[in-house]
Amino acid sequence: MHTFPRCFGPLKWRMAAGLVVCLGSAEFLAGQMLSPAAPEAVSESFATSEGAILAAALLHEADQPSKAAWKPMLQYLAQLHGRSVRPAAGFFKYPYESIGPGYMGGRAFGHWDLTQARLDTVRAAPEHVRRQTLNELAGQQADGLIPGVVTFGVSGHPGAEVLTGTDEPTFKNFKGFPPFWVVAVDAYVEQTGDVALLRQALDAARKQIGWFEANRSVAGGGFYYLDVVKDIWESGVDEGVRFLNRPASPEACIDATAHLYLLYARTADWSRRLGEPDKEWQAKADTLRTFIQTELWDPETGFFYDRWSVRDPKNRHLSFEGMWPVVTGAATPEQARRVIEEHLLNPKEFFAPHPITTVAMSDSKFELRMWRGPVWNCMAYWAARGCARYDHAEGARKIMENALDATAAEFSRSGTLWEFYHPMIGSQSELKRKPSGRNEPCRDYVGHNPLFAMVQLWRESGGRSE
Repeated sequence: MHTFPRCFGPLKWRMAAGLVVCLGSAEFLAGQMLSPAAPEAVSESFATSEGAILAAALLHEADQPSKAAWKPMLQYLAQLHGRSVRPAAGFFKYPYESIGPGYMGGRAFGHWDLTQARLDTVRAAPEHVRRQTLNELAGQQADGLIPGVVTFGVSGHPGAEVLTGTDEPTFKNFKGFPPFWVVAVDAYVEQTGDVALLRQALDAARKQIGWFEANRSVAGGGFYYLDVVKDIWESGVDEGVRFLNRPASPEACIDATAHLYLLYARTADWSRRLGEPDKEWQAKADTLRTFIQTELWDPETGFFYDRWSVRDPKNRHLSFEGMWPVVTGAATPEQARRVIEEHLLNPKEFFAPHPITTVAMSDSKFELRMWRGPVWNCMAYWAARGCARYDHAEGARKIMENALDATAAEFSRSGTLWEFYHPMIGSQSELKRKPSGRNEPCRDYVGHNPLFAMVQLWRESGGRSE
């Protein structure tokens, strides 16, 4: 295994004669051969030189101390990241990272996957993260909408895409999508100290807030995703159990409302950092936080729900979306403690041998079907971040260690990384995706497997390397 230089600050990368060259802002830092046959390997394995460079940087991160059992899957993920980088196309100025070569829907860019991929690569290749952010913001429309998913070379409806052989961008029929891109911007700035990106990010966040306020706000307070009125799955949780009994008209969704709180809070913070007025954004964040704490919280069960379910217990289901106020910081410390200790770490609910289940194991609607029980590593990661936010380091460490152990065990059996996983560490063949179309989880899936970020969070939460 060839080591790769650790470069600090904004990076510039270059491929030349089979060399991976890392340049600082003013000086040449280091160069290493990717392999004895680097030029051929690059041309055969990676679609772009940036992909090869990304893979090499992540291979270096995979060599950092953790658990020996995790190293093979991290090395494999490093290569998958590199293979997922495609040449610039459409309105993307830079090569873009798709959500994985095994995704059934072709070359797709966006949604949760893009944020999680950036969090996964920000330590090894922050310049790559900056470029992916600029690609994403380049798609923002005049009304403030940032497209949730952009696909290339496909046409048709989600689940029934057809390859077209072109590189024209196609927007899926989603609209809002969770605005979690702001977390990746924060991670980039924290890693590099480069605040220049914040100016463009702040402008985009303000415009996106305008779109949400105009199109997804609820008169009685809070925000919603289109899932509450029709089968659009704007939230990213396809066919979630929360929507088996929908209200007659839009009401506040726990996920959308908590996500908008995050967008308000980050906009307020960025405004302060850039010397811009922040009172409007902070006031909106404070108002929404109070709404979440009082209107979307059930003190009897110690969990957050959509507003229609808070008022009508027979509609309630213990689904992972109730954790979002903890992840975004909208919960009170006591509310967060109850969510974490009574639910997320409860082995009868969400803390399966491979945590975190998408629906609690105790819920009547739990099943081994997409978003109704199986585990998505990215959601385990967000749950652990919520634990860490509220000073529950032990909970964060347990979730990350168990999830990484289970993923490594499955990787040793199947030799791939999956879109989602069996919560009991059973056979992946038992899992179902959707009755229509492909009815099994995708292989070689990058976007929902931020394993490098998970290892880092495990370390920060007290995990000890072997």
